[in-house]
Amino acid sequence: MLQELLGNEIGLLSVFTIGFVVVMAIFLPIFFSKKINEDARNDRK
Repeated sequence: MLQELLGNEIGLLSVFTIGFVVVMAIFLPIFFSKKINEDARNDRK
């Protein structure tokens, strides 16, 4: 199964797509929480 996944173009594209989705699922909440906190700090001033 791993040979099929990494052995052709469609398998590699699938791996990169899954990796991209996982990275974005980690990055976006962190990014938005920082922006929300920054905006809240600016509103208090």
